[in-house]
Amino acid sequence: MRVDAQPLENDRLRGLELENYPWYHERHRIFPEIFEEGKYKYVIDISAGIGIVAKRVKELYGCKIIANDISEESLRSLRKLGLETTSFDLDNSNIQFPFKDESFDAVISLATLEHIIDIDHHMNEIRRILKKDGDLFLSVPNYSGIHFVIPFILKGKTFHDFTKGELQRYEFYAHVRYFTYLSLIDFVTQFGFEPVKTFLPLPKESTKFRKLKEKSPAKAFLVRNLIKLFYKLVSPRWAFHPVIQFRKTELGKRINCKPEKVLI
Repeated sequence: MRVDAQPLENDRLRGLELENYPWYHERHRIFPEIFEEGKYKYVIDISAGIGIVAKRVKELYGCKIIANDISEESLRSLRKLGLETTSFDLDNSNIQFPFKDESFDAVISLATLEHIIDIDHHMNEIRRILKKDGDLFLSVPNYSGIHFVIPFILKGKTFHDFTKGELQRYEFYAHVRYFTYLSLIDFVTQFGFEPVKTFLPLPKESTKFRKLKEKSPAKAFLVRNLIKLFYKLVSPRWAFHPVIQFRKTELGKRINCKPEKVLI
C-alpha cells in the first residue's frame, strides 16, 4: 500500500467499532456462508480491517482464523474482538509472508489487491501459503460494474472523488490498481488459480441498504428485486462487488475461466 494512504486509513477508522462501522458491505455478510462445510481448518484474512469477516468466520464456522493488518486502528479492533492477529507487509517483494509453504486451506482477500504495488510477488506468496486445492476468496472494486460505468458515462465523474468524504479520499490515494471483473480473472489465473464460483451478493444487510430500508421499505424491496433480476440476466462483469472463489491448481494447467454464477 502507498505510504501516504496509511495515515488516511488510520484516520478514517479511528473510534469505529463493529456496531458503528459505516461501510459494511454485502461482501462481508456472505462469509462464512459461502464456505464449504468442514473443508477449511486453517484460514487467513490477509487484510482483515476491523474484523467484520474474521469475527463471523470464527464464530459461525469454527476454524482457526488469523487476521492480518498493518493499520494500528484495525489491530486495536481485531485484538479487542479476541482474534489471533499478525501484522506483516503484504507489499514487499524482498520479504516472504511469515508462514510455511501450504499453511492454509483458504485465504480471504477483500478489497486488498487494488492497493498492492508489488503485485506479482503478492500473488506468488498467496499461492505459496495455500495448500494443494486450497481456495482464495477474492474481491476488488469492479470498475466495469454498472455503479461505476453509468455515472462515468452520464456525468463524467471520476471513480473516487477525493472531495467527498473520508472513504472517497482514502480510496483516491490508496488505490493503485483498477481491475474489471474480466481483467481480474485474467490476471489471477496467471498464477495457477482457477476461478470456481462467482458470488453475487444481493442487497440485504449492507449499511446503505439498511438505511434505505429504514427510510422506505417499499423502495428497498424494489431495489433488491431489480438487482436480483439484473444479476440473473447479465454477466457478472456488470456486478457491484462480486466475490470470486479461485482454487489453487497446477501451474500451466488449462483453466476454465467461466466460473459458476451464484446469487446469494
